[in-house]
Amino acid sequence: MKPRLFTGLALLALTLASHAAAEPLTLERVFASPALTGPRPRVLKLSPDGRLTTLLKSRASDKDRFDLWAVDTATGQSRMLVDSEKLASGAALSEAERMNRERQRIADVKGITDYAWAPDAKNLLVPVEGDLWVAGLDGSVQRLTQTPETETDARLSPKGGFASFVRGGALFVQPLAGGAARQVAGEASSQVSWGVAEFIAQEELGRFDGHWWAPDDSRIAVTRVDERPVKQVTRAAIGADGTRLFTQAYPAAGTANADVSLWLVNPDGSGKVQVDLGASADIYVARVDWAADGKTLYVQRLARNQQRLDILAVDAATGAARVLASETAKSWINLHDSLRALKDGSILWASERSGYRHLYRLAGGTAQQLTSGRWVVDELVGVDERRGRLWFTGFADSTLEKHVYALDFRKSGAKPQRLTAPGGWHEAVMDDAGQRLIITGSTPSQPAQLWLADGTGKRLAWIAENRLDAAHPYAPYLANHVVPQFGTLTAADGQSMDWRLLKPAGPGPFPVLLQVYGGPHAHNVSKRFPAAIEQFLVSRGWAVFQLDNRGSNDRGMAFEEPIFHAMGGVEVQDQLQALAWIKAQPWASPNKVAVNGWSYGGYMVLKLLEAAPGQFAAGISGAPVTRWELYDTAYTERYLGNPREDAGPYQRSGALGDAGKIKDPLLLIHGMADDNVVFENSTALMTALQRARTPFDLMVYPGATHATPGLEVHTWITRLKFLGRTVAPTGY
Repeated sequence: MKPRLFTGLALLALTLASHAAAEPLTLERVFASPALTGPRPRVLKLSPDGRLTTLLKSRASDKDRFDLWAVDTATGQSRMLVDSEKLASGAALSEAERMNRERQRIADVKGITDYAWAPDAKNLLVPVEGDLWVAGLDGSVQRLTQTPETETDARLSPKGGFASFVRGGALFVQPLAGGAARQVAGEASSQVSWGVAEFIAQEELGRFDGHWWAPDDSRIAVTRVDERPVKQVTRAAIGADGTRLFTQAYPAAGTANADVSLWLVNPDGSGKVQVDLGASADIYVARVDWAADGKTLYVQRLARNQQRLDILAVDAATGAARVLASETAKSWINLHDSLRALKDGSILWASERSGYRHLYRLAGGTAQQLTSGRWVVDELVGVDERRGRLWFTGFADSTLEKHVYALDFRKSGAKPQRLTAPGGWHEAVMDDAGQRLIITGSTPSQPAQLWLADGTGKRLAWIAENRLDAAHPYAPYLANHVVPQFGTLTAADGQSMDWRLLKPAGPGPFPVLLQVYGGPHAHNVSKRFPAAIEQFLVSRGWAVFQLDNRGSNDRGMAFEEPIFHAMGGVEVQDQLQALAWIKAQPWASPNKVAVNGWSYGGYMVLKLLEAAPGQFAAGISGAPVTRWELYDTAYTERYLGNPREDAGPYQRSGALGDAGKIKDPLLLIHGMADDNVVFENSTALMTALQRARTPFDLMVYPGATHATPGLEVHTWITRLKFLGRTVAPTGY
């Protein structure tokens, strides 16, 4: 039995029966509390004994404040375990923690951001505002640390004997049975840190851990990060109350990275040895995993050009390493989190060697392919090694739908079984034993629902049913809900590109907002519940269109690779093809098509206006990259190469050289404390436009970082007023 998601027709009938007419949706309500989409839990986990599902749940009164909740897997009853407000001191976050949250895209989150279960399932480790607490299942909390410094990167050891954390750039271990915390790795240098992931690992490699416990608590693998080789830049965080200057080690493309080494140490600080990562120090430590027996450490070593990835098998006692397996690519290697070390010594692994990411089993020097086809595996979710069964998410049915699948990986010729209902988008997490799933599912007509399921996909209990009934926050607006339409366009090379459209009722013609991102590792066109801001725009008479151009994710390497050494090329061609298609549709007003994008999308807006002056009615560019030389090593060199070796791709891909070609109305938006796409990108563009005598509109946000948390209403008022002046009425 597959979990059921409420259908749009049933929801509409329910709403029309209880509401004569929908309330008008306002911009302020779009971003107010409670969230219109209902509960939006984060950090879903199952207790080690399987009795509880835990999650961070936002408050109805404050959608950005999260508390720790538990749901009984037998009864479905939920209760709050930790009230974040009771533990909050109101202390300001340290700059390191603030930037860490920015890189995890949780800059707007308040309260509890993470937690860890004790192996005996009797309590949890909960960090709050720089200190650590131990929470019991009865609602009790005990403070573990109370220091002026911030404790970050907290972990519980697998056997439950220790807590580990980083303080002042050093790794500490504290026995949970009692006793003081002991520094096990550290040194007296502000530019050297132990136990934390460096900037590049967090921002571009998806690795947020800097130390890893062996399964038997016997050893800790820990990174040493030496930032002395990295160019020091002074970043100005321009705020309303003045300008603060931060000296930051920022590895811009073509410059030196931090020197990252890996070490093994005992919990008392003894037995420290360095892992042999090879002759070259100019590599990335991409991933670290322990074997089930705790005697071997698996390290993924990524070459700087990201065209070779080696899996190293490391002796936990000596640090000696050997290459177990390798992946190579002519363009780049996409990292993933789908390595699982099995008790029999084999490894479950994901590879794109066929052109599509599929699962393999590595054993004895051979690779057995477990899944195949012209579709992509997203992520390995869980494994039941005893039964020879695994679970993963992927796109075997459609690039518009992500599903949960099960596979009997020891049976020759076994095919994946889809466990989730068609028509939607699903995420999943699983317990270590491979017995229970927590599934999140959404459709274009139903915001995210969460449920507990067994290994067959059968729903056992709702975690967040999120029923769209009369009490739901979205109920007053549901009668006007617009379900997206989907279709495809054919790219110049024959590949199919997905699009999504929301438009008002009636024949039109309507002004159109082309929402663009366009960059790698993005998958925006999908059968998920639309963003409330899109419903608002439609209510104001605008159509909203989005295309996943070549270079986007989850469609195979042939779809991703055309941007290699050529950013701002095929993505622009594909979006201009979409523009031509839109203008030919009877529902579109051909002279009233505007384009809006943020970050890579902001860059795309500039490239589109430069490539096709006069074709757009207006463009809105938020936090754009304008000079790729200003961006960091790992991301930029992955796609454009090293500028020290060939600067050509950077010159061709930049947005400054052709800035004078922009003739259409342009609104530029940027946060003045952005440490991701630094503000200098926009000041360089301002200078280029001014020298070309090109007028433009500008909105900058003092103190705001890349995500501009808390400023959503103002940024959209700014956009709407601009669109109302330049394109068509918006009501602002």
